[in-house]
Amino acid sequence: MIKLVITTIKHIHFFCILLLISPLMAQNAVHNFGNIQMHDDALVAFHINLINDGIFYANLGLCGFYNTQNALTISGTSIPVFYDAEIMVDDGLYLDIGVGIRNNANFVKGNVMIARSNPLTYMNYANDAFYTGPDDPNKIDGYAGITNKESFEFPIGDLNRLRPLGIQSMAINPVASAAYFFEDPNAPSTFPMVFDTSLKVDADLTISTREFWQLTSTIPSQVTLSWDAMSQVSEFIDDISEIRVMGWNKALDIWIDLGNTSYTGDMNNGTVTSSDFLPVDYEIITLGGNKDNTPANVINLGNYYLSPNSDGVNDTLIIENLFLSPNNTLRIYNRYGVMVYEMENYDNQFDGKSNVNMVIKQPDGLAAGIYFYTIQMQDLNEEHQGFMYISN
Repeated sequence: MIKLVITTIKHIHFFCILLLISPLMAQNAVHNFGNIQMHDDALVAFHINLINDGIFYANLGLCGFYNTQNALTISGTSIPVFYDAEIMVDDGLYLDIGVGIRNNANFVKGNVMIARSNPLTYMNYANDAFYTGPDDPNKIDGYAGITNKESFEFPIGDLNRLRPLGIQSMAINPVASAAYFFEDPNAPSTFPMVFDTSLKVDADLTISTREFWQLTSTIPSQVTLSWDAMSQVSEFIDDISEIRVMGWNKALDIWIDLGNTSYTGDMNNGTVTSSDFLPVDYEIITLGGNKDNTPANVINLGNYYLSPNSDGVNDTLIIENLFLSPNNTLRIYNRYGVMVYEMENYDNQFDGKSNVNMVIKQPDGLAAGIYFYTIQMQDLNEEHQGFMYISN
């Protein structure tokens, strides 16, 4: 006997729906070619796969996915949008296409499984939508997304661990998405590049080689990352006050310190919140830190324009309020992470010429382009960082 896929129906309109049944129960599917719309307090329970090639949105009520024996799959050419969704699938609910949530997604049992090879496929939470029940065995294993939200905590992780990412943006995100990767950024599985953890603007910092997140957003934001025992933060910090959020900058191909504005927890579990940054400028983000107790307060200064042509305008790098910390160290790096200038007790005299022996010096100074600088102000226990463009 074939079990009916829809176990409860109330106030639902169906147009041109084909129910496909094969001899193998694992291959059973409801195939929507037309229009499904759920009204009011409608209840629909799927015990087999859903193939959606028609209209299935503007819904109300609850749509549940239940199976204690097999995984279920949502596929097709058209994204279904649910008001309330419930997941109780022991072996996972696999999404071959995106799914929209208008109100609540309830994680009861089993992961929502989404291939990381396609970051445009995700479970999307729109406007006031939220979720309930995520934990280590029940969450999104892949990408999650948001639409028209200013703040959110993405319920993401890998197969066995919830590894959420929180975002607090300076404005409403028209769209944003995030995923977690429990793998070494030096050898990522789904990116056509590597994120060499030896390339960093501050040689004293160490980057995690155990995990990273990807976040897409075009709005300046702060992010909150967490760690657990498997993060092994003792590999790069001696104390949680030293932990940082680190980001791989797309333009410079180098790891940059994204700061630490607050932190909680201990060496086994905790969270850290970054400074404001623009996520779209960074391919991935992760945890990092310094076991040698360098200054913990990192402040981003404005970017600088340098045109050392002796016309009296922007001829040298002038850093504001430098007199407050005459004990300082300035370092400047090119886009490949190579240090091209270093000066103790810097006094605003850098004019575009390298003073590092390993750098091939040109009579007219460094080549035009983007550079990254850090300045440690020992008297203030602060570190400032930013970008600089040198023009010839």
